[in-house]
Amino acid sequence: MLRNRLRLLWEQHVYWTRMVITGIAFNSPDLDASVTRLLRNVPDFEATLDQFYSRSEVETFGALLRDHLVIAADLVQAAKMGDNEAVEELTDRWYANADEIVQHMRTMNPFWRPDEMRPMWREHLDLTLNEAVEILSGEYTDSVATFDRIEQQALQMADSFWRGIVRQFRL
Repeated sequence: MLRNRLRLLWEQHVYWTRMVITGIAFNSPDLDASVTRLLRNVPDFEATLDQFYSRSEVETFGALLRDHLVIAADLVQAAKMGDNEAVEELTDRWYANADEIVQHMRTMNPFWRPDEMRPMWREHLDLTLNEAVEILSGEYTDSVATFDRIEQQALQMADSFWRGIVRQFRL
């Protein structure tokens, strides 16, 4: 059940991220609703992690994850506007935020090792950034192929979260 829940959360994370990217790219009238739904991913993750970790640890993770989502949306918006300076600054912030998430996860669970988590988070960002560029550039077929990779990678991240919890709590 926990594995399925984590997989669902990561699937929702990447699907709603794509919806927000396309919403920004195409000025979709449902953009605000999509952003709201994407941000709901944070308390959904928190509710799952609350079963295992202290409220403080979960809140910190949630704040970092929310920042991850907000920075990503701001980054896509800056790219769409052609603001290269903002794109560079937001990209740096996004990757730094991923490193913060990895470090915080290590404090929560010794089986969430940075040497495994950092490459996963970086790949997640790299793929999402590629997807956004492809959508903004009108390379829609490529963006779908990239999303297929994002989906598989998200499931790997979910399984890594799950394995860490199972090992830590001997479930």
